[in-house]
Amino acid sequence: MPASPPRPAARKPLPDAARFSAAPQIAQETLLWLQSLAGERRASRHTLDGYARDVAAFLSFLTEHLGQKPDAGALIALQPADLRAWLARRRNDGLEARSLLRALAAIRNFLRFLEKKGMAKTDLFGAVRAPKKPHSLPKALSVADARDLIDPDQRAGEAREPWVLARDAAVLALLYGVGLRISEALSITRADAPIGGRDRVTITGKGGKTRTVPVIEPVRRAIDDYLALCPYDLSGGPLFVGAKGGPLSPRIVQLAVQRLRGGLGLPESATPHALRHSFATHLLGRGGDLRTIQELLGHASLSTTQIYTAVDKKRLLDAWKSAHPRAE
Repeated sequence: MPASPPRPAARKPLPDAARFSAAPQIAQETLLWLQSLAGERRASRHTLDGYARDVAAFLSFLTEHLGQKPDAGALIALQPADLRAWLARRRNDGLEARSLLRALAAIRNFLRFLEKKGMAKTDLFGAVRAPKKPHSLPKALSVADARDLIDPDQRAGEAREPWVLARDAAVLALLYGVGLRISEALSITRADAPIGGRDRVTITGKGGKTRTVPVIEPVRRAIDDYLALCPYDLSGGPLFVGAKGGPLSPRIVQLAVQRLRGGLGLPESATPHALRHSFATHLLGRGGDLRTIQELLGHASLSTTQIYTAVDKKRLLDAWKSAHPRAE
């Protein structure tokens, strides 16, 4: 008897207005702001949850800082000193620079939404120095390690069903062979699967932007192998499904890589996302054009892609130090 089609994942509801420590009108506007992010801006669930937490924490701080729940008048009257006091509190709470920057972006976005309705002002941000973003390079794998990570034979000894092993191998092949984010790989539908004569796939990435990327033959073959073994009817649903036929969770892929990492003796930086970094770094190392890599990765700005030039230079310097007779 054929398996029933997977059920679509239920969308998590937005938070209730009572979550936000603010005057009723501002609390209600907070929900409208989140709804606009989900609708017009097509923000991801992860982004919505993070922004909601940041703004809820900010409104709670203002309630304590001002001695009452903030209303429109209080938000219009905010001064740079108030924002600096919030930054100092969050630093004392142990929030790192990267998280502070995200929270600052959420609050600015929220107040800009209210400013259009005459309920807030955002000029105070110009007088506050934002935390410096820590400079860290993406951690790419070596070519050999990346190949081992996507090789299904490396998991042959696991007590997992063959179709599950083939599924994970196909997902990882998309991350390394096409440079997709894990959410992008899992968003592909069965109808759009790059198999047979179809050698490309159209992806909706961050900000709802779409791009069409080529899919090399080894990746298409990995997807074919998975489809040949998958016990579920995938028509009309996602390409990749979990053990019970529902949409595959990114966490399942992360756990699969974690198990592989231990077996292969790879560092903790060997994650699914590291395969995307490896895709870009290895392409650049083989003479790939930076602008083309930008388009393949779906980066909005070339400056985001340029970080991989630093990764490749570091790799070359490390190789020189380990091999050149004058390096010591």
